[in-house]
Amino acid sequence: MPITNYYLNDMKKTISIMIAALTITACTNRENPFLTEWNTPYGIPPFDEIQVDDYIPAIKEGIVQQQKEIKAITLNPEAPTFENTIAPYEQSGEILAKVSGVLYNITETDRTDELDSVMELAIPLMTEHSDNIAFNKQLYERVAAIYNADQSNLTREQQMVLKKHYESFERSGIGLPEEKQARLREINTAIAEKTQKIGNNILSESNAFKEKFGMSVSDYPNAMTTTEDRELRKQMFEAYTMRGHNGNEFDNRQLIIDVMGLRIEKAQIMGYNNPAEYILEPKMAHDPQTVDTFLDGIMVAAVRKAKEEVYDMQKVMDEDVAAGKLPAGSKIEPWDWWYYAEKVRKLKYDLDEDLIKPYFKLENVVNGIFIAAKTLYGVNMEKLEGVPAYNKDKVTTYKVTDEKGELLGIFTTDYLPRSSKRGGAWMNNIREQKVDADGKMVRPIIVNVGNLEDYLNVDEVQTVFHEFGHALHGLLTQCHYPTVSGTNVTRDFVEMFSQFNENWAFQPELLAQYAKNEKGEVIPQELVDKINNSLKFNQGFMTTELCAASILDMKWHELESVEGLDIDTFEKDVCDKMGLIHEIVPRYRTTYFNHIFSSGYSAGYYGYLWSEVLDKDAFSIFETSGNVWNLELAKKFKETFLERGGGEEPMTLYKEFAGREPDNHAFLVGRGLE
Repeated sequence: MPITNYYLNDMKKTISIMIAALTITACTNRENPFLTEWNTPYGIPPFDEIQVDDYIPAIKEGIVQQQKEIKAITLNPEAPTFENTIAPYEQSGEILAKVSGVLYNITETDRTDELDSVMELAIPLMTEHSDNIAFNKQLYERVAAIYNADQSNLTREQQMVLKKHYESFERSGIGLPEEKQARLREINTAIAEKTQKIGNNILSESNAFKEKFGMSVSDYPNAMTTTEDRELRKQMFEAYTMRGHNGNEFDNRQLIIDVMGLRIEKAQIMGYNNPAEYILEPKMAHDPQTVDTFLDGIMVAAVRKAKEEVYDMQKVMDEDVAAGKLPAGSKIEPWDWWYYAEKVRKLKYDLDEDLIKPYFKLENVVNGIFIAAKTLYGVNMEKLEGVPAYNKDKVTTYKVTDEKGELLGIFTTDYLPRSSKRGGAWMNNIREQKVDADGKMVRPIIVNVGNLEDYLNVDEVQTVFHEFGHALHGLLTQCHYPTVSGTNVTRDFVEMFSQFNENWAFQPELLAQYAKNEKGEVIPQELVDKINNSLKFNQGFMTTELCAASILDMKWHELESVEGLDIDTFEKDVCDKMGLIHEIVPRYRTTYFNHIFSSGYSAGYYGYLWSEVLDKDAFSIFETSGNVWNLELAKKFKETFLERGGGEEPMTLYKEFAGREPDNHAFLVGRGLE
């Protein structure tokens, strides 16, 4: 699932009341924690000292600070070099980095009305600040001069940092006339405000679902799998798939039309036909045609497999009809899939998830991801007590070290659901890894967030491994510059590492160490075999719903106008044209598609499948070596990918590891499509 990293840049110097007033809260003489040194263990934010009233003053002061830092760069009389321009730019904005690292995490996990109000003020401030950097001609001219000069004296990482900054200016509209830049500013602010509102609405609708059915939306698949009452399943399905589409105050339809209209206008101002062309240009896939061809090929194979699965489920449903449990003529509907798929799984693989769950207690699975990381990469985890935490009752914090005992970072887990937390699972950076201006290594603070229960099913176990794969990407990074450290890579590359980590979840050698019941008994080999034999089960459905959502995302962002567009009609037409069977709906329908309308995956949801081709191909190299725990290969994987972040082009890194172009054979086999 999704990861989130936020970059805060510069804005015009704000005429403030008194700078001193920004360092204290309105009613007391206490210091604003964001404007002081954090003398906490490992520099963890002093969460217990931070108050809601601290955020906006700190953001304003941070903007002033970074504006001064950038002004010093642009006024430097010396000829522009990496060291006097790019390096100090990379180090700028320390206050904003501290504020955003805390604020963006807490608004996703512990949202309140007060934090919503903070975000309403913060978004336009930070968007204007970002735009002011994007349109800073003096800074751009220095960056361009370095970019267009001989780069042979730069390290490869420095070249990539320079390239990203140069392209960021170019793609932000630095070369446009002032009137178009002014319009882009308006568009950027409006998009930021509306996407924040879309995300809040989805959370509100998800909470309404919980109030009605007594479970979180994250538990929806489990409920649909175990609920025998077909009418209740239908009600849950309709409520789940109509979130953001109920004609109430949380309806997202007009907001989405507005956002898409703005994205289209922005892309066309920038000289592209549609948002997909604009967004994809710097990605691995590069253009919409490549993505469409990629997805179309998967969709054909996935639907073919899904039709076979419908046939198997219908036979089981027909038995229920014959037994008088259902009326004559009953056919598989979307709300039947999870329930009857589980029945088929029990018949085909004699696998009952109720028998599996006792061996996958959440704390044991967490132990499993730690054992795997230690085995493969020499990573050690030490639980920390008494350190600051943003929710002391819900989160656990660990010190992460390498085989030499050197600090790699701080890792926090926040797995349990609550009404203030948005749905799904994700990884966040509270602090980016970098080398600071004094040459000191700054290690990252990473958080994994989920909505899980105390005992997990197979899919949820994979989720824990998935998000920890992102965490390892963030923790093991050894870069100098935050722009390329850790997970700061393209969207269609970043999911490779989370999905790659899933490959170890059910390896028998690892299960023997972590999959234990309350009596301490290791999961029986019989169940291990059943789990691994069943991993390709239901992949027609899983791949189809994922691919359908990816195609829906692309078709939204390939639009060149939204004039007169009706969301329901548009979505139906897209699903019909892609060949989606009526028994399956896209994993996310438009009005609750948080990834693409509120989480930075616009024209990028295909990245999960694209990255899976890379991950499965890379894992096949371990398999063909004869040992999936091949430590030589694990070292090469860590040093090639995990330590280097975005310090090299993705395909260059992949070829360096594999010695060839990626092959999709392992992906198709893994999905049961070949």
